[in-house]
Amino acid sequence: MRLPRPLFVLPALLVLGLAGTARADLVYVLNSGDASISVLDARTREETQRIPVLREVHHLLLTPDRSALVVGDSGANELLFLDPATAEVTRRERISNPYHLEYTPDGKLLVITSLRRDQVDIYDAATLSLLQRLRVPDKPSHLAFSPDSRVAYVTLQGVKRLMAIDLIQRKPLWTAEVGPQPAGVIWHRGRLLVGIMGSDHVAVVNPADGRVERTVPVGRGAHTIVPAPDGRALYATSRVDSRISLLDPETLAVTARWEIPGGPDCIAFDRDGRLWVTLRWVARVAVVDPATGEAETIPVGRSPHGIFVQPRRDEAPPPAAAVPAPGSPMAATPAAAEPAPPAAQPASQPAPVQPAAATPEQRSGWRRLLSR
Repeated sequence: MRLPRPLFVLPALLVLGLAGTARADLVYVLNSGDASISVLDARTREETQRIPVLREVHHLLLTPDRSALVVGDSGANELLFLDPATAEVTRRERISNPYHLEYTPDGKLLVITSLRRDQVDIYDAATLSLLQRLRVPDKPSHLAFSPDSRVAYVTLQGVKRLMAIDLIQRKPLWTAEVGPQPAGVIWHRGRLLVGIMGSDHVAVVNPADGRVERTVPVGRGAHTIVPAPDGRALYATSRVDSRISLLDPETLAVTARWEIPGGPDCIAFDRDGRLWVTLRWVARVAVVDPATGEAETIPVGRSPHGIFVQPRRDEAPPPAAAVPAPGSPMAATPAAAEPAPPAAQPASQPAPVQPAAATPEQRSGWRRLLSR
């Protein structure tokens, strides 16, 4: 007996081709020493585009509705707005010396620190109208917010202090000494964690009054603290010792450390949990496997600083399915299921890496970049 032919069967190669049409994630890297933005293909690990800017880009973030990637060109006094899915520059706005910038958790305000002009500016997020300019002590750097969006916390690198700003009254609440050259700051479980770049530790600070409750040694040039996407680890970068330390989010104990030569600075995560880390001294980005601490590097522009990963794989349509005729061999035999992806390794359980001494180039280079 002859079996009926299928009404329509997609060739296997065509099915496989459709399944592979999902586009790779884009990785944006701000090259502060080259007046440019590198755009990387996360799959091929290659730079596909370089966007020129006017002067000196440092930090970036998504708008609250995630429709635009905002880049601060501090030397050019402007914000650039990019389509994160295509890398197209869609808009430019004149803004005074935007160094670090963050939206409040409620999305209503945009707060910008000016490292060179000693000011903190508070803008209406929707209109970019300047609501308040605060003149502050030397070198306001990074900032964070209380979860209720009522208070901003700004590190003041030049005076060893942390400042709390009331965003309702738009005035300072307090300043407190936390250590030499404080840099990155985040809110973490009711406390502030501050990277003390002029020393070797993270300061744990009471947000009510700025009192340092304890310190966590992580390595010289402690700069930025970043939580893992799943909340199971904190990552602290140390520029001078070229190290990333992993902290337990409950106890803040250092559970492992990875030696990453080149001055690791800012961190972003892709959707597979890998860390993308800018290396300020060697014009490269490191891609780090959190399960092992192993890293590969990608060349970019000089002095890479801020970094952002834009997932794009969800935008591809699902692969088309063959439509067999009833009773055909294809209908009688179920299609083989795709193997399930391997379970992600917990970010807090990497293998420790033995420390390596910093190279002479690293030891001389950190002094030029420590205050930026």
